[in-house]
Parts: sequence; structure tokens; C-alpha cells
Amino acid sequence: MYYVYLILCKDNSIYTGITDNIEKRFKRHSAGTGGWHTKLYPAIKLLRTEEFQTKTDALKREKQIKGWRHEKKLNLIRIGKPNI
Repeated sequence: MYYVYLILCKDNSIYTGITDNIEKRFKRHSAGTGGWHTKLYPAIKLLRTEEFQTKTDALKREKQIKGWRHEKKLNLIRIGKPNI
């Protein structure tokens, strides 16, 4: 099982990534040892997760969300549906 996740960072940005272990990955982002962005701006809150059967599907969704502006990501978090 793979997950796409959105986390709130200290600079108020929303970081999007994929993992097969959300708890472990969030701890790394919070400690500043995750992705390059969370090294500068550690994670402070997990905002949303989506579950996928394959890594390929999770990567496709991650790429889609990463292409969105901040407001569209916030909309996804608020109502739980993408505004496509």
C-alpha cells in the first residue's frame, strides 16, 4: 500500500509526497531529515492522506497535486475532493 500525503510546514507551505509508511515519513519530515523542503521548513501537521494500491498510481497523483497552486491544495484538504 502506498500513500500520497500533504503536510503543513513551518513556513505555511504544503508539502506533498508519497510513502509506504506515513508515521515514519512524517516523523522524518518533522525532524528535518525528510525532503529538501522540510529540511528548511520542518513539518508541523499532517493534513491529508490518500491510499493507493500501486506505487505508480501514487506517483501519478503526487505529480498531479504538486502541479497545483496553494489554494487548490487547500480546497482539496477542506472538502476532500480535487477541484479538477
